Amino acid sequence: MSRIKTHVKKGDQVEVITGNHKGKRGTVLLVKAAKGQVIVEGVRQITKATKATEANPNGGLNQIDGPIHISNVKKLG
Repeated sequence: MSRIKTHVKKGDQVEVITGNHKGKRGTVLLVKAAKGQVIVEGVRQITKATKATEANPNGGLNQIDGPIHISNVKKLG
């Protein structure tokens, strides 16, 4: 199994250079190299509905960070 080389890795500071979130900056939380996606902290917030469980008895709406295509981010410094 070969590894896919990317220009960013987990923990890097990046800036979004194109798309709806252009200009926003954040830290890379996860790199999905096979899909060509990165998850940047606080950049693309998605509202996700969750059912009630034992761990979370109320359920409700949660804000999570969504993926961005890796070509849309630029590594800073």
